[in-house]
Amino acid sequence: MKNCRKYKRQYFLPPVTCMDWAEKDYIDKAPVWCSVDLRDGNQALVIPMNLSQKIEFFKLLVEIGFKEIEVGFPAASETEYTFLRTLIEENLIPDDVTIQVLTQARPHIIQRTFEAVKGAKNVIVHVYNSTSVAQREQVFKKSKEEILQIAIEGAKLLKELTEEAGADYRFEYSPESFTGTEPEYALEVCNAVLDIWKPASDRKAIINLPVTVQHSMPHVYASQVEYMCKNLKYRENVVVSLHPHNDRGCGVADSEMGLLAGADRIEGTLFGNGERTGNVDIVTLALNMYSQGVEPNLDFTHMTHICEQYEKFTGMKINERSPYSGALVFAAFSGSHQDAIAKGMHWLEEEKPEHWTVPYLPIDPTDLGRNYDADVIRINSQSGKGGVGYILETKFGLNLPPKMREAMGYTAKAVSDHTQKELLPEEIFELFKRTFEHVVSPLDVTEVHFQQTKGGFSTEVTSSFNGKVLTAKGEGNGRLDAVSNALKKAYGFQFDLVTYQEHALEQSSSSKAIAYVGIKKPDGSLAWGAGVDSDIIHASIDALVTAINNR
Repeated sequence: MKNCRKYKRQYFLPPVTCMDWAEKDYIDKAPVWCSVDLRDGNQALVIPMNLSQKIEFFKLLVEIGFKEIEVGFPAASETEYTFLRTLIEENLIPDDVTIQVLTQARPHIIQRTFEAVKGAKNVIVHVYNSTSVAQREQVFKKSKEEILQIAIEGAKLLKELTEEAGADYRFEYSPESFTGTEPEYALEVCNAVLDIWKPASDRKAIINLPVTVQHSMPHVYASQVEYMCKNLKYRENVVVSLHPHNDRGCGVADSEMGLLAGADRIEGTLFGNGERTGNVDIVTLALNMYSQGVEPNLDFTHMTHICEQYEKFTGMKINERSPYSGALVFAAFSGSHQDAIAKGMHWLEEEKPEHWTVPYLPIDPTDLGRNYDADVIRINSQSGKGGVGYILETKFGLNLPPKMREAMGYTAKAVSDHTQKELLPEEIFELFKRTFEHVVSPLDVTEVHFQQTKGGFSTEVTSSFNGKVLTAKGEGNGRLDAVSNALKKAYGFQFDLVTYQEHALEQSSSSKAIAYVGIKKPDGSLAWGAGVDSDIIHASIDALVTAINNR
């Protein structure tokens, strides 16, 4: 890098830090959520949403469970204004949902905002002005006193216009660029605003502390939030809100630590869409809580639908590795991961524990409407026996012996490696049948007769090998052993029958059964075969023939 010394830290530590928040290890209740997708999210799009898209997005947010939704900056454009009026005039806002509108602390913009919200039942008017050192010096060229006066005048006008309208609008104030503002000055401005509004228990004010630009590590922001929470006037009647952006990639961490530090509310967007690197991702934040056993009060049980709708409305794409929502976040390609997940799932079925503890899966994918077969165990050249075995067992009812599962795993890996593609469950099943089931060349058994003897069974086997037909007799302690010995005698095969396993494929009187046979070759390696038939003896012989052909 050319010259890191051109940069310096642009944040300010509070004059007093106590770090009480650092003693907490988790967030024990959900915050008040406010979606700003229709404002922050919309203004960050290359092509902003049109009216119909915004209406449908609003309905989606209501469906998910948001009770506070920032619908836009109605004084900013005719589209924003029309959207808000459409929501109000067409009665699209549920009685339990509060809309929030944004305005700068400028008289004509505040006036236009109040015109836009006329007739709405539940409204938060969110006023802001910038307070940071950089903004004061470079943009506004005003002193602290002058910036403070802007906030005071804006707060007064909100109160006056609300009283004139005979409404009970709630108020929110943001010292924009809070993270670049001296905390004691931010506190002075916020307290001056609160002195005008005089919030009460039945009409609380919101003080929003935005991470307009991330300048510090999350623990610094938490200390700033804690300082504000401990020193704001009327604290019992103030909702402390956070609005983190993600410039340093710490939006979620800022939010979580800020909540530990005393904040009550989060403003963010679905999937983190917002200016520059985005806003805090509410999906991630809410489901982090969910994974700790805390009800987030937002419903993401139909995640695929939410993702599809979001991409349709915004034109954005959700990254495949985006936490919880990405198409591949539950997918395990690694053999060791697949094996652990498969064993964990079996353990859950057997032990039925109270809590979810499956390795590599922080939450149950089915809670988000995801499917184990399609979304969790995925097979490619990095996969192993556990994943292949799990798919064959759960999707097709095949419970392979452990060593055969290993052989099938290597077979699938080899095909995936050669074709350079992921194998779908149906392709894995077809590969299993093609490799381990009904392989009748060069050996094929065409006729078998049994006779029970004092020591077991004798058999007469008619078979062909490379086109040559032979009939041979054999004896054994079981039918399969007798057939094996007859084939060894006929062709001089050298192997030991070491594994035999069977199970039903269907639960009915006419169900078919599958048999698995493993034979050990002279070099110590194993060869495998499987047979499927309504007669288990026929299935066993078919499995033995395939194993011999695979030796």
